[in-house]
Amino acid sequence: MSLPPWISGNKSQAPAPSHGFLSGNGKVRNPKKPKARPPKSLRETVLLPVRSLPAYSGPYSVGTMEIEVPVENPRTFTNITRKGNHVLQLKTVLLTIYYPASPPQKKRPSRQLWLGRPRISMAKGYGQFAGVGSLGVPIFLPTMFTKLPAFRNAPLSSEYPPESGDRQDDQKSGETTEEEESKEKDEPEDAPPKFPLMIFSHGLGGTKTAYSSVCGEFASYGFVVVALEHRDGSGPRSFINQPGTGEVRFDKDGERRAPKHRHRTHGDTHYDIMDYLFPKDNPMDTAPNNDKGVDHELREGQLDLRLAEIEEAYKVINIINSGKGEEIAAQNMREEGYKASSTHGLDGIDWKAWTGRVNTQYVIAAGHSFGAATVVDMLRHEKRFEWIAQGIIYDIWGSGTRPADKEDQKIQAPILAINSEAFTYWPSNFDLVSDLVKEAHPSPAWLLTVRGTIHVSQSDFSLLYPNVCSIFLKASANPERALDINVNASLEFLHMVMPSIPLRIKKAFPNEELLLKETHHLEDIAQVDMHKPKDEKWMAARLRIPHEFTWRVAPGLARKMARKRMTEGGGSPDDEIWLHCKPVEGTVEKYNSTLDRRKAKDPKEPKAEPGSVGPNEGTKEEPGCKEWRN
Repeated sequence: MSLPPWISGNKSQAPAPSHGFLSGNGKVRNPKKPKARPPKSLRETVLLPVRSLPAYSGPYSVGTMEIEVPVENPRTFTNITRKGNHVLQLKTVLLTIYYPASPPQKKRPSRQLWLGRPRISMAKGYGQFAGVGSLGVPIFLPTMFTKLPAFRNAPLSSEYPPESGDRQDDQKSGETTEEEESKEKDEPEDAPPKFPLMIFSHGLGGTKTAYSSVCGEFASYGFVVVALEHRDGSGPRSFINQPGTGEVRFDKDGERRAPKHRHRTHGDTHYDIMDYLFPKDNPMDTAPNNDKGVDHELREGQLDLRLAEIEEAYKVINIINSGKGEEIAAQNMREEGYKASSTHGLDGIDWKAWTGRVNTQYVIAAGHSFGAATVVDMLRHEKRFEWIAQGIIYDIWGSGTRPADKEDQKIQAPILAINSEAFTYWPSNFDLVSDLVKEAHPSPAWLLTVRGTIHVSQSDFSLLYPNVCSIFLKASANPERALDINVNASLEFLHMVMPSIPLRIKKAFPNEELLLKETHHLEDIAQVDMHKPKDEKWMAARLRIPHEFTWRVAPGLARKMARKRMTEGGGSPDDEIWLHCKPVEGTVEKYNSTLDRRKAKDPKEPKAEPGSVGPNEGTKEEPGCKEWRN
């Protein structure tokens, strides 16, 4: 059964978004237009100055649920204190789950706020994180009414998506046509799909909704995405509710109602506020040119707390998947009466419909910046996180990445690394991500750079504040197109290395063959083709736009000049990415054929040891990842 266009969002005739000259978009060599998306609602187009997020491009509508539950084993990490109190504590786990949904039947379905509640307080938290204090309130005023283009507590979809005309080539995925047809026949026609699971970890300054566009895009293509809000002092502000602090109420029929929250007063501890935690004596430890380097005690303690939170989140999704979602709903502290909560809570969810609908055996770990460093830590602890099958790292923060504890703690899973152009110009950071890709060998691994992008291009901020990113940070890529490239490349990666995804879901994935392009070694890229800032103080923070005044005033003429420079420099006017590393021919096929014979979790047939040939016997590493040369 196929989904109608108004659900699938496949509006091929939808007009492409227009961009003014101040936005600076379209300056990356005649790029493709963003994917067609359903039109925005009246709320997003009329209410000014409200900022809106683009609708998702996949065949599914998207649902969200917001959950905060107590952890099984509350504990403290490190001895770091502020005002005499330990700051890295694990008490509850907070997450938003994005999932493929059926459109709700309500006329006005609820949607989750992007900024979160309470809005003024969250804006102040962002202001403190950004170093502008109370100015964060007017800066974030346009996003205080921004809502996710997803339906809160919507029914989980029971349908397969319609097949896309851009399906991946069978041979590229390592499977023959006969093998795919055989596997498709093994999928019962009437059985609802079993959706793949992704765990997403945010970067510094992030929240559970700061990457809603990436998470929602994956959900629109058939993934259940668990986006955590880490309470490790890496976010701008997070409210931690205390279990058992609500006043239980009952309706006239004796049914339990939402607890009425006893508001915090002086000395009260019904909820805690966790703001961004600046290192003592070194508040700018994230800066590339910081002489003191990173605060290793703080960052490693945060990583330990993050890993524990991810384990708790994995327990939550397993309970839901086992058909016991009511247990989670009974403990949920994101409902009426609790701090930073919606009145809707988890109302209306059919928990039985979730039974057995999520593949929790082979899970994708994805993250941005410090979240990408968290993913690497998970991949290196294969025995602890045996259910993690692949890793996607967006613009990893190398200085915050913990070295492998032991020689045998190496990445043994397929990995995709996607850099912003701004971070690619950070030499030590690029060397580290190159080494991570090599470390994953002999598993398939890729590294690419998205042209014209900055560090926040993989988050919602470039979509909500495109002019700020263009004028002040010199981003030149269309923010929606940058999102498409990141998601499309990730879907191509998962199509190739994750055979457990149902074929009827895979067939809806877009295919631009981004991971099959020719490789570009950094040392071979002409300087005229680069947007590296001249002043090193802007390294990793912003780009440089040649002839910027012309770009702003006459973008058409500027594009013509750029194409001429690219042609003279040996580049292609259509390039939007630099692909630095990819596996040699045959690696993906051998990896997938091995998975059919050997289960990663089978103790009788363990994963290959680091340095051994393992599943890719006989392959050699392609010399695609070379260190940065100044």
